[in-house]
Amino acid sequence: MKITAAELLQRIPGSITEKWPHGEPFAVGLRHGSMLVELFAPSGIDNQTPHVQDELYFVRSGSGTFVLGAERHSFAPGTCFFVPAGVAHRFEEFSPDFSTWVVFWGPQGGETAA
Repeated sequence: MKITAAELLQRIPGSITEKWPHGEPFAVGLRHGSMLVELFAPSGIDNQTPHVQDELYFVRSGSGTFVLGAERHSFAPGTCFFVPAGVAHRFEEFSPDFSTWVVFWGPQGGETAA
């Protein structure tokens, strides 16, 4: 399985929905079992809601601020964030070229600590 960011960026924005009136700011790249890989490239605002699976973000391009619960973190290309299932999070004050890989995996509700 293989996908490139350039291929996925051509699919963004995606379908227009009630939640995403300007089109979905993500494109699905790979799926296997419970694992899902997307490229996320919002335009102007990130209005995502908490997800049912654990997730990793690998910032590909751009810079800004990532809000995870009550914490705020600056980011740039190469930054990685872990978000436990169900935790509120969003990207803010991001540059127009912002995009990030997103990896979802595991059971609904997330994995428990070992």
